[in-house]
Order: sequence, then structure tokens, then C-alpha cells
Amino acid sequence: MNTVAELLADIAHAPVERRAITNHSVLNEAYAYAKPSSFSRGMRIDLNGLTILLISGTASIDENGRSVHIGDFRAQMRRTLANITALLASEGATWHDIVRTSCYLRDIDRDYEAFNEERTTFYRELGLDPLPASTGIQAKLCRPELLVEIEAIAMFRTPKREE
Repeated sequence: MNTVAELLADIAHAPVERRAITNHSVLNEAYAYAKPSSFSRGMRIDLNGLTILLISGTASIDENGRSVHIGDFRAQMRRTLANITALLASEGATWHDIVRTSCYLRDIDRDYEAFNEERTTFYRELGLDPLPASTGIQAKLCRPELLVEIEAIAMFRTPKREE
């Protein structure tokens, strides 16, 4: 017979249920790039009724892996938000489940005003309240034509399964 301590140790060392997430209707897989990259579009973690979605850095990339809206910051921002929306939807989530974003801008001095206007408009249209925690960072992105990239964390409760 197992002791309570042994049972707790087994639980503590049990693997966390997780799986990669994607949405091929808007984004291809990183390993399918001309220069393959080794990451998942996102990761779903299920913890006893709590689901966490970790959305990888997402940019203005289409379903064929091509950068789109080159040179148009606002259009890239809208495509980035649409890509994240589609990734969330593939897991039954929405922007209302987002608790944090990290936003990377190639040129924060030039583009922050447009970034904030687009983000504010998007959040208002969705009626987000409270707004997600967020950090804005100037960064050199993985492709020189990309002007913005956003990663996100979503959390939501999932119904208990019938046994």
C-alpha cells in the first residue's frame, strides 16, 4: 500500500499534459520554412481544469510561410493580431483569455504610436477589460522585413471531463 507521501511524490513527478497547437489556415509550421526553424506555434498545457496557452512570437506571416504586408506597419500589426486570434480560436480561446503579451517592434521610436493605436482599437472592439499585462520591446526580428512580433499567454478554465 502506498503512503500519502509516496502518492504525493508520484503526482509531483507526473508529466504535465501538453501538446503543440497550430492553425494551418493562417500560419504554416516553422519547420516548413525555407530555412527550417525548430519551435511550435504555441503550446497547450492542461493542469487539472486550468488551460494555459503559450503563443510563440507571431508576426505578419501567411499560411505559406511568407511575410506579408512588407513595409506597412499597420497592416502587419493587423495580420499579427489576426494570426494570434486564429491560434487562440483553434484551442477554444479568445483574446478575453489573454493575460500577458510581449510585443517586439523593430523600431519602437518610429512605430510605437501606430502600434498603440492599432492595439487600442483592436482591444476596444473586443471590449477587453481588464487589458492584458504587456511589455513593449525594441528588437531585431527574425526576418528583416518584419516590423512587429507578438507573443502571448492565455489562461482559462476547462470543464471537468465526465468519468
